Amino acid sequence: MASAGEPAYFAKARQAGRPVVKDLPKFDLDAYIANYRGKTRFDRLLLIGTTSPLLAPEALRHAVAEAKQGRDVSRYDAALSVIRDIIPGDPLATPDLSWKEKVIKQVKAESDRLETELKGYKNNLIKESIRMGHDDLGQHYHRTGDLINSVKAYGRMRDYCTTSSHVVIMSFRLISVSIDQGNWLAVQTNVQKLRSPGPQFAEAQRLSAKLSAAMGLALLASGNYKEAAQEFIEADPRMVQARLDDPADEEAYNEVMTPNDIAVYGGLCALASMDRTDLQKHVLDNSKFRSYLELEPHIRRAIAFFVSTKYSSCLAILESYRTDYLLDIYLQPHLSELYFQIRSKAIQQYFIPFSCATMAALAAAFDADEQTMEHELTSMIKRGNLDARIDLVDRVLLAKTVDPRRKVHEHALNMAEAYERTAHLRILRMEMLNTGLEVAEKAKAGGGSAAFGAVGEEHLYGSPSSNQFFGETVGRSLRSGLRG
Repeated sequence: MASAGEPAYFAKARQAGRPVVKDLPKFDLDAYIANYRGKTRFDRLLLIGTTSPLLAPEALRHAVAEAKQGRDVSRYDAALSVIRDIIPGDPLATPDLSWKEKVIKQVKAESDRLETELKGYKNNLIKESIRMGHDDLGQHYHRTGDLINSVKAYGRMRDYCTTSSHVVIMSFRLISVSIDQGNWLAVQTNVQKLRSPGPQFAEAQRLSAKLSAAMGLALLASGNYKEAAQEFIEADPRMVQARLDDPADEEAYNEVMTPNDIAVYGGLCALASMDRTDLQKHVLDNSKFRSYLELEPHIRRAIAFFVSTKYSSCLAILESYRTDYLLDIYLQPHLSELYFQIRSKAIQQYFIPFSCATMAALAAAFDADEQTMEHELTSMIKRGNLDARIDLVDRVLLAKTVDPRRKVHEHALNMAEAYERTAHLRILRMEMLNTGLEVAEKAKAGGGSAAFGAVGEEHLYGSPSSNQFFGETVGRSLRSGLRG
């Protein structure tokens, strides 16, 4: 049901299963969006406008203004279609057709000019000019939203790169376009190329923080939370000192993410995938990642609470920031799974000392009602995250008990079966050698039976001599099996 005064757009979004937040986030929208530049700035504004009813009017107005500052008409159309549904009476909901027509003409004229210049460079056969022509054309297509042609233009640069710095520039361009496309495999491929050992890409090591951020983001988007955490926590701390308002600062990567985002992404992925020992060793005691955690102290507190087994405090901190994370363009699709993994680990650790625990006690420990706790426990058991049973009559969670005697017997029987099968195959091999059934290019000196000494020289099929190797019982069963 839509809240009083809430646009019908958000009621439809809920019915379609898309997230809609009710509360205000902890950040100020203007201060938050000022940290970003490029396409991600528009994408984040549009996401906030379609997810938060309270921030939608302001975010969408900013999104329309941001779209009109660039040359990507598709962005303007996307923002306009949403603003019509949410605030149809707003002046910005009326399409600016003269602006669209003007930009479309400018984009076409610029495309024709760059392509003409590139043809001239190719006629002159100057490799550096051709490379720069492809680079200019790729950047133009990227700015205008034609990502497919942008990738093609950057790909054609490859044959005209004469130095390692040219390859580094080309790879970073491809990484940027691939992130906008959501082509995470291409992101990982280009990062791995720049990380290849050798002096050829030594220049890329100066920008290792960007490589770690891009690779971590690709792994996060692919659902590989542990590997993503390792990338984020090993990011070079030089990015923390970057000036986000200076486009010329090479350490800044705010066309994709900020150092604060690295702290949040790395912290959540680590909580979801690492145990307490690893969290202490690789996150809290990590001198590199400490610089990032200082930007988001609540993430550091949450990890410290988890390590010290104060799970309810950790989960309370994360829950208080749920709204903020649902408004993040890269976290939103994975937030439910990340929170589930974190809660699952906390419940597992909490339940280890007990043979049973009541639903009421678990619900109180994790600040949830019994029905929600029962649903969580059921999901954990189905996924194999929790080795326990739920007694719905007495409302108790019971740990599965293991009978040591039965376990030893099962292990012994399995060993005996494996031993008998191996013995069977060895006897069969000896019989095949003795009867000459083996197909070989050239007989080896001494023959196969020589390895078995005196016993190997006699015909073992139906012979009790196998008892010398495997005992009377096993040897008898093997001989009967061979005859059958």
